[in-house]
Amino acid sequence: MRSSDILIVDDEIGIRELLSEILQDEGYTVALAENAETARQLRHQTRPALVLLDIWMPDCDGVTLLKEWAKAGLLNMPVVMMSGHASIDTAVEATRIGAFDFLEKPISLQKLLSTVQRALKYGDMQGNQTLSLDRMGKSAVVQELKRALERLAPVKAPLLLTGEPGVGFELAARFFHQPNTAWVMPTKPEQIADAPLDLLQKANQGVLFLPEIGSHSRRVQQGLLFLLSKLDRYNVRLVCACSRPLHEMMADVDYDKRLLTALSGVMLPLPSLRHQADDIIDLAQQVLADLVENKQVPPHRFTTAALNSLRQYDWPGNLEQLRAIIKSLALTAEAEEIDAVEVNRVLAQFRQDRPPEESGFDFSLPLRELREQIERRYFEYHIGQENGNMSRVANKVGLERTHLYRKLKQLGVTFTRRVLEE
Repeated sequence: MRSSDILIVDDEIGIRELLSEILQDEGYTVALAENAETARQLRHQTRPALVLLDIWMPDCDGVTLLKEWAKAGLLNMPVVMMSGHASIDTAVEATRIGAFDFLEKPISLQKLLSTVQRALKYGDMQGNQTLSLDRMGKSAVVQELKRALERLAPVKAPLLLTGEPGVGFELAARFFHQPNTAWVMPTKPEQIADAPLDLLQKANQGVLFLPEIGSHSRRVQQGLLFLLSKLDRYNVRLVCACSRPLHEMMADVDYDKRLLTALSGVMLPLPSLRHQADDIIDLAQQVLADLVENKQVPPHRFTTAALNSLRQYDWPGNLEQLRAIIKSLALTAEAEEIDAVEVNRVLAQFRQDRPPEESGFDFSLPLRELREQIERRYFEYHIGQENGNMSRVANKVGLERTHLYRKLKQLGVTFTRRVLEE
């Protein structure tokens, strides 16, 4: 099954065949599953572009299957639920879990085709996103970011996201986007000046996301000021992002201070990747798995030593740099397994000496906790440098191997007990 397919999951053969005939007549490629188990098998083979999922099935109901996919991180394609006798509460629950829409049987032809078109368009847009906020990690800084976004959810004022370049502004902005509502992001800044009302009309009842507002021309700034005055009329949630330091913008004679004042009413700084080092291994594996599943790169996997090398890097380009480097590694790797030598070769092109205060360590921590962070990074660095050869690591750090294994386990450093050939 190719990634352009639509998967229809319904235990009624008549409905499966009818939907299949209609969609194939429209030029879509269709795969069929008569129950949840078959749907699981087809889902694991590849990612369909869209799933039409019946709620009531004999082996497992559709909502349960939807929850299962969401929990396993497999809900990265739009799912449209179908039922002839589902309650409103069931439809609301499915939408909350992550369903794109709900179709009530009998389904009209026009409703089916319009929903499929919208869902596929939404899926194409989401296909470029290999991460979501829910999968950003479990570190304290990520959990605090989620809590802050939840607190801001009911606030209707424009929101300004700040942070370093590449920190994932769009991921945070998408937190405010609800299913079946508009998500608008201009393709070029000039649209803000040339057609501000068109943007607001497209974003009506939804979210308008404006990235990098710190480098706009005076004309675009004037358009944004006008746009701000019309938000309430269209019930649009405006989220702006800026990686330029605000103090620099205040000192810039070409930047309209009225605009900066209007946008800085509600601000939220986003954490840099080096402050969530404990999440980097999981993030790297997620990015690689998504790239493979979306057919953007051939199948690959990281060695433990390679993952440790990625973890001990400080990522000045943040999430965007992580994505770019992992994609480059997966496209250029000769073997299915990507090792630390390849990772270090790529990272060496970006490394630069950083003063201790910019190393990613939190010097406000108690000494014991800070020492553990430093020791963890120290051992991860040498494991990466020696490509996982624990004999050489032990010699390098001056520890007997049993003592080394005990220390790594105590610090929570991932490693494998294997010796590579010289």
